[in-house]
Amino acid sequence: MADVAHLAGVSSQTVSRVSNGSQGVVEETRQRVLAAMKELGYRPNSAARALKAGEFRTLGVILFTLSTTGNVRTLEAITESAAMEGYAITLMPVAVPTQTGLHGAFTRLGELAVDGIIAIMEVHLLDAATISLPPHIQVVVADSDAGDRYSVVDTDQSEGARMAVRHLIDLGHDTVWHLTGPEGSFAAQRRADAWQRVLQQANRTVPPLVRGDWSAKSGYEAGLWLADQPGCTAVFAANDQMALGLLRALHERGKRVPQDVSVVGFDDIADASDFIPPLTTVHQDFGEVGRLCVQGVLRQIRNQAADQGTTLVPTRLVLRDSTAAPPDRRAR
Repeated sequence: MADVAHLAGVSSQTVSRVSNGSQGVVEETRQRVLAAMKELGYRPNSAARALKAGEFRTLGVILFTLSTTGNVRTLEAITESAAMEGYAITLMPVAVPTQTGLHGAFTRLGELAVDGIIAIMEVHLLDAATISLPPHIQVVVADSDAGDRYSVVDTDQSEGARMAVRHLIDLGHDTVWHLTGPEGSFAAQRRADAWQRVLQQANRTVPPLVRGDWSAKSGYEAGLWLADQPGCTAVFAANDQMALGLLRALHERGKRVPQDVSVVGFDDIADASDFIPPLTTVHQDFGEVGRLCVQGVLRQIRNQAADQGTTLVPTRLVLRDSTAAPPDRRAR
């Protein structure tokens, strides 16, 4: 910095103001300083500046997997929203979703000097009374049920599932089978609970739960079994990937969709409208989830009032060609 100041004929303080983008520097002087920086190959030490200012302009993101549509799209939205606010992202995957793994991730992010942390917690981890996050950390949690202890952002899983099941009942189906996600998944549990509740409220038989693991393969395997179940005319799949596998299995078993079996998915992935047939599904606004996560953690960083408890982003049902009245209703 002293060399730049000497070459430009200004003080070190002026060089500091120019490198920090501060106002109050005459444009001619600013250009002279920038030219000196370029000639000498000088770059401000961002780490030193961050330590001095106490702000690193970096957010940490903790998550357990990048194999699910929800996590990938939420992470993408967080990255874009953070960049718009001038923040970079440091990603910290956790191989095993345990208290030890979670605390280890927080510790490592602390060593990497981040200003705040967003944790995408799609498993039942923060629900347990023994699970807690380190104190004095600015944190927002996505896709979990942390009650009022932390600031949480999620899509309205229950309402999305309610709309899906209610749509199939209103079409005239006697009941709705459910292809759910893996055990331990907060989202899967929320959707399964809503499915059962809607059927009970409508005085319909609740079929046995069929479990998958979010993958199309698990949907296919479950679909082979569902195709052989008498009276199965409607299936609510907990995500679009499993719905895709289900559609293939029904086709191989000679079941037409929606003439014989109606199918509703969840997520509204980019390819859902190109399935055969185009998939009726529940749309989740992951972009809004990411934006609210970044907005929430930045409010904490800036010592502004932070929302405690859960903020729900609305879901909506997208009607396409994979649902219709059951065969007996159409024959009347």
